[in-house]
Amino acid sequence: MKNTVKNNDFSNILFERKSIRLYNKEIKIPQEEMLEMIQEATTAPSSVNMQPWRFVVVESEEEKQKLKPLIRFNTPQNDTSSAMILIFGDLECYEYGEEIYDQAVQENKMSSEVRDQQLEAIIPYYKNFSKQEMNDVVKIDASLAAMQLMLVARSHGYDTNAIGGFESDLLAEAFDLDKNRYVPVLILSIGESIDAGYQSVRLNASALTTFK
Repeated sequence: MKNTVKNNDFSNILFERKSIRLYNKEIKIPQEEMLEMIQEATTAPSSVNMQPWRFVVVESEEEKQKLKPLIRFNTPQNDTSSAMILIFGDLECYEYGEEIYDQAVQENKMSSEVRDQQLEAIIPYYKNFSKQEMNDVVKIDASLAAMQLMLVARSHGYDTNAIGGFESDLLAEAFDLDKNRYVPVLILSIGESIDAGYQSVRLNASALTTFK
């Protein structure tokens, strides 16, 4: 993949990020660049590197119409964005454990002995989680990737809006995923902004932080 990063100013990426609701309808993000951004975003950390995030990029008008009734009051983003990225957590992510750890060995980032020791401990541990415990793990990990994707998008010259208002019980099946395995975490709209976004405030860190 070619590098299409346009902005390496970390302060700008971080402090000028806004939640954007209106986008230039004429701009469509090439699939190659979308994959590049997702690849960059998935350098986010995850518990024991199980990488439970899964992405469905809804970009065609037909699929956006399918999504529209499921996103409540967030239809302007759906109507104008280049794409809506559905982010799920995979409750059976451990099925990829061997592939992930084999790749680490192939790239000389882990010895085969360490791989075997890790997998022998991790896979049974994950399989013994309750559904709620697994749900908590994958949602935390997928949220880390989602936040990183928002910042990566800005580095590529795009803006986003993190959407939590959607019909979570219907989303997976609407896009041909097993709802018992894939947990909806977040939807990101992405595109070229034509909206200045809202100014917002944050509470002072001193009011939220305790030192012991």
